[in-house]
Amino acid sequence: MKWSCAITILFLSSNLFSQSKERTCFQTAQPWQAELDIRSDIAIVYGVNKSFADRVKSWRDKGYTVEFMTGSAWGEYQDYFEGRFDGKTHFEEGQVQKNGETIWHGPKVPYVVPTKSFLEYLKSLIKIAIDEGAETIHLEEPEFWNRAGYSEGFKKEWSDYYSEPWQPQHESPAATYRSNKLKHFLYTRALTELITFIKDYAQQQGKTIPCFVPTHSLINYSLWHIVSPEAALAQIPGLDGYIGQVWTGTARTPIFYDGFKKERTFEAAYLEYGSVAAMTSSTGKQVYFLTDPIEDDPNHSWDDYKYNYEATFIAQLLFPEIFHFEVMPWPGRIFLHKYSVPNQTEKQLIPPNYATEILVLINALNDMEQTQVRSTQTKGIAVVQSNTLMLQSFPTHEGYEDPALANFYGLALPLVKHGIATRIVQLEHLEKSEALAGIDVLLLSYANMKPLNPAYHKTIAEWIRRGGGLIYIGRDNDPYQSVPEWWNAKPNHFAAPSEHLFQLLQIKPPTQSSSFQCGTGFISIVRRNPKEYIMEKEQHELLRQEVKAMMKKLHKENLWQEKNYFHLSRGPYEIISVLDESCSPAPFSLFGSFVDLFDAQLPIINKKTIFPAQRALLFNLNFIKTTAPVVIASASRVSDEICEKSKYKFCLKGPAKTEGRARIFLAKAPLSTSIRDAEGKDIGKIYNWEEENQTMLLEYPNVPEGIWVSITLRL
Repeated sequence: MKWSCAITILFLSSNLFSQSKERTCFQTAQPWQAELDIRSDIAIVYGVNKSFADRVKSWRDKGYTVEFMTGSAWGEYQDYFEGRFDGKTHFEEGQVQKNGETIWHGPKVPYVVPTKSFLEYLKSLIKIAIDEGAETIHLEEPEFWNRAGYSEGFKKEWSDYYSEPWQPQHESPAATYRSNKLKHFLYTRALTELITFIKDYAQQQGKTIPCFVPTHSLINYSLWHIVSPEAALAQIPGLDGYIGQVWTGTARTPIFYDGFKKERTFEAAYLEYGSVAAMTSSTGKQVYFLTDPIEDDPNHSWDDYKYNYEATFIAQLLFPEIFHFEVMPWPGRIFLHKYSVPNQTEKQLIPPNYATEILVLINALNDMEQTQVRSTQTKGIAVVQSNTLMLQSFPTHEGYEDPALANFYGLALPLVKHGIATRIVQLEHLEKSEALAGIDVLLLSYANMKPLNPAYHKTIAEWIRRGGGLIYIGRDNDPYQSVPEWWNAKPNHFAAPSEHLFQLLQIKPPTQSSSFQCGTGFISIVRRNPKEYIMEKEQHELLRQEVKAMMKKLHKENLWQEKNYFHLSRGPYEIISVLDESCSPAPFSLFGSFVDLFDAQLPIINKKTIFPAQRALLFNLNFIKTTAPVVIASASRVSDEICEKSKYKFCLKGPAKTEGRARIFLAKAPLSTSIRDAEGKDIGKIYNWEEENQTMLLEYPNVPEGIWVSITLRL
């Protein structure tokens, strides 16, 4: 944030109508209406139907960049399934599970095996979207269920891919692994074809159309037993980026820790966002992080939605390299639908204070590209993930069990719970040596995933010899160790893929936990499975002891700090999460002068105390090093700013039927202040300028047309 007289340029650059950098978006299937005009940069219009052109025009006419999104594995495609597209019905293309039943997303909406005819149908929709001026195409959620794999179409794909008859996946671990590997291939192939079509058709029209894939995290898909291309997307020519779909609905999925399975929304969200960042790290692809002020399940209360939204909101901000955001999907279900309220029998529309808080937060996201980032968390520690997490998660075979993805969370949660800024590294990116830049200690297990390429081991071995510390954790006795893959195919004869890595390091595979020096680095081999650290009580400390011991070997033990909180500063924004089930039950306190952005009243506070399992987002007023006036927090989009010697004027725009608030920094008490609507009528409430913090608070009704604030400055 540049605090100078040109400070207003910062907020002018956030103006929907004049900004040069688009940072925020939302998706909607509805046309523009005043209650949904949340003033993000981009409106992603969902789905092609008879109203599509009108919906696109309605948002574009209000100044939005308009993009297009459609499902790549499901959607309201009844015209295709019922035969109105090409004269044939296509319900037989649905994903089928063992009992012969189709897996449905909704009424007459199956999850689809991506056949050639289905892709031709999607191309017809995409063509319409491009013709109507969509500036980016989003192909959402390429999903193939683990439990699927029994349809005739899938059996044919098996025969084509493996050049052998189909095998029922439930009959053996090898069949399961190969079935899911095929599902991964089918949607990677499908997206490659669709993106190639988009680029070629756009070029014919003299256009350049970016292509994005909105997708859940690899962790969530593995946890929910779904196969998707994930990291393989980065290899698709023409793919420009991702939207990382992490929100309450994914992050609240119960997971194990200290022998107990329950919702741990913040910690799960932190790792999910880290998973998305890992999938895209070093690829040059653009990444948006998503949050949702509610979730898909309508059976929760507004209080529940608010609590979990704040948890995911803070989690996403702990990755300062990401500063593009989908601020919400489906604003209609947030601002127009009713949900329960404690002690009330009737469901209610969104509480006014929660609506105001959401608007404050999404406007803050427009300002999250900060160059000054400060943190005291322990860094340099990473956990490895692989796309193959999705390949052996269902069904469970004799000798293999990984409930709630415990073999992944067992490596990560003991660190996150003690405030370690744990990174995730994508195994498939390890063909590039820079993928391990900045990593001191790497945690790896093949208990629930397998390496698809021996080249990854060469990178890891070279990194260890240069001074890295690898902790390999696994018994290597699960039935997936013997699936037909490179490590057991001629000329190799390894019983487990880890043995190839050990051979590169000139280590004989130990039967007991052991540690070895290799070059200037070390490898510790721990003969237990990661899930044991969290599914059993009071075992998580053993994982931290392994990491601390490795830090000591690397002579970096002084960098190790356990905390019961995360605290990151992005410019003036103080981002805090205090952890329960941690190394201390103490609250975390921050002293200074702050605007509390999780409080719709935008109060000024001198001390903030956050208790375990709570979060905070504060604007640090001490960061202001200028006398120029500026809006520092607002439940409206700031635009049309004019900063003159004696006058500060700007427009505030927001969705109808919401309460707007704005806190403004003014070095001196103003001579006069007015808030007027488009017709020049006085509107809202102006609170007195506060000398101790040099700010003033405004309250007003939000309107899409905007209200004008005019302040005569004291020279």
